Amino acid sequence: MAAMSASPTSSSSPSPALSPVAAGVLSDLDASPSPYHAVARSVELLEAAGFASVDPGAPLPDGPGRRYVVFGGSIVAWAQPERLERFVVAGAHTDSPNFRVRTRPDVNSAGYVQVGVEVYGGVLLNSWLDRDLGLAGRVAVTGDNGIEHRLYREHRPVLRIPQLAIHLDREIRSKGLLLDPQSHITPMWALGEGTEGDLRAAVATDLGVEPDAILSWDLMTYDVQPAAVVGRDEDLFASGRIDNLVSAFCGVRALNDAAELMGAADTTTAPVLVLSDHEEVGSESATGAAGPLLSQLLERIAASAGLARTDYLATLPTSLVVSADGAHATHPNYAERHEPSHRIALNAGVVIKRNANQRYATDATSEALVVDAARRADVPLQYYIHRNDLPCGSTIGPITAARLGVPTVDLGVAQLAMHSAREMAGLADLDHLHALLRTLWTAR
Repeated sequence: MAAMSASPTSSSSPSPALSPVAAGVLSDLDASPSPYHAVARSVELLEAAGFASVDPGAPLPDGPGRRYVVFGGSIVAWAQPERLERFVVAGAHTDSPNFRVRTRPDVNSAGYVQVGVEVYGGVLLNSWLDRDLGLAGRVAVTGDNGIEHRLYREHRPVLRIPQLAIHLDREIRSKGLLLDPQSHITPMWALGEGTEGDLRAAVATDLGVEPDAILSWDLMTYDVQPAAVVGRDEDLFASGRIDNLVSAFCGVRALNDAAELMGAADTTTAPVLVLSDHEEVGSESATGAAGPLLSQLLERIAASAGLARTDYLATLPTSLVVSADGAHATHPNYAERHEPSHRIALNAGVVIKRNANQRYATDATSEALVVDAARRADVPLQYYIHRNDLPCGSTIGPITAARLGVPTVDLGVAQLAMHSAREMAGLADLDHLHALLRTLWTAR
């Protein structure tokens, strides 16, 4: 096993016909096997565009500037204007469904050394079978200056969950594949009889520390296959973590562009990007959208711009939150699972999501702002409505709207196989989302 850097060279081979945004996002996906790697990649892109780090516990600098703050697997970045009157916030999340390594991970069964895992989020369990899996995340170690958090990535296919042969499961054709998350998804790691501490020792060796120096970890599995351009016309792509790193990295790249355009514009709008962790498990955490991270930071930004708290509160009704998350494309093999009057296609534009029961936060006010921006940016739009007879998922949109009291719109890129180990979307929609966010952030 080998520890790897936050942004290894992508092993995908994007087509020369790809737009700069699309090629960049595919590279971002490959560089981000965990939320912590996604944050590190975001930092790399932001700093290249002139954004500077701010210590979460330190006072924010006064006056205009490009800044970001990191909170574990979450990051908030913003460009502060000379005079602040409103915010336009784009929110996405850094986490994706996968398997998380247990505290005591060493498992032995039938002559195999395995790694014990927990199911994280709404995983399509079958999609992880028979795939080449790596291991990534962060590790807390005792360093020279106290506790240090190290990025960790084992990019070799060291883990695998083989499916049971059909000869031993004859009912699979009649009853379908039935997987017990406790018994059937423990990845195989090696042959033989392992002992307690084997995985810890391997990770320690990779990091160049003694096993006792490892205090804790947040490690998870990922499919090592890189993002790939697919389809007859090479206009689609497949990758892990499309939900929701596509929104995250379209946001980072659009924020960088918006910050450049702000330099010549007389704007009073602060573009803010918040990439939160733990959305796939409900967002109820210190670094999730249901926590205080965004609201507290917006208030601190307002204070650093010279606004009293009453002035800050007055900015919220005129501000906007864009909850950018994946949207369900109409599946050709399961068209009956979709609302027939709201067909969603790949490469057909950004999807605005509405739900009468507030599973999405879009209303007429927030939708109108997006429609207006899309027209000015020449970005096509689609409209997603869930079937009445199926339960609807949700996003950070309603959570953020309820905590901030800001008009909020839910939108995103259409995709197939959501929550699979490997999802699919359209390449043109990456440019669509990027252009829409950039326009929303730079509108005067």
